[in-house]
Amino acid sequence: MAVRPVYVPRDDRPGVVVCSLDFEWFPGFSTAQKQRSIHSLHAAAGKAGIEPVLEISSKSPEELGVSLSAFHLSLTDADGGRSCSVETAFQGSKVFERGGPFIDLLNGTSREAKQDERLQSSGRLLRFEFQGTAWPLKPRTYFYDWLYLSALEQQSGLRETLVGYRGFTDIEFNPKKSINCQAYSAALYVSILESGQSEMILSSPQSFLESLQDEYTARDELLARQHGLD
Repeated sequence: MAVRPVYVPRDDRPGVVVCSLDFEWFPGFSTAQKQRSIHSLHAAAGKAGIEPVLEISSKSPEELGVSLSAFHLSLTDADGGRSCSVETAFQGSKVFERGGPFIDLLNGTSREAKQDERLQSSGRLLRFEFQGTAWPLKPRTYFYDWLYLSALEQQSGLRETLVGYRGFTDIEFNPKKSINCQAYSAALYVSILESGQSEMILSSPQSFLESLQDEYTARDELLARQHGLD
């Protein structure tokens, strides 16, 4: 057995309800084993009244879920020029004590960006820098969420599809080991869309942050407990 989160869009305010569910885990790294675990988790979600659920990862049994993985979801820069994945944008924006941002990562693959040795050898992470703007480390998922939601906004016709789901999962995400989660970001996007305030909330990073102050306060408290952070 294992425990993993299912992320549910809130309907009372823009935000996400995190439902941690027990389910049968099928060990192994093959896609077949991962998908057995996904089906098991989604069955548990259905019993909890959460359905339909979309798995967002490269192991998703649905093409939509694979395409929405941060490794595959593309983000085009502000002037409509260069395009890269959300993952390469995130990794290439990190600024450390002894280096960064490593913007050359934007030209490679998502896997190359995530595994780049400089991300481990450049000291403490200080901030993010993306398209000439500096981003703080807190709220902890603020920058990643903004990147992911910005990419979703660029995908025409995606809104109607996503709002049909009541929960989102990422079988590769372990909340005890990682902080940013594409399934959480997707649920947040749906909640914002259903609030009727998406145009205002997503108009700028500042408006996004101000509108999600309550959500990010609660989110940071949860992450601090899970990871022993200050």
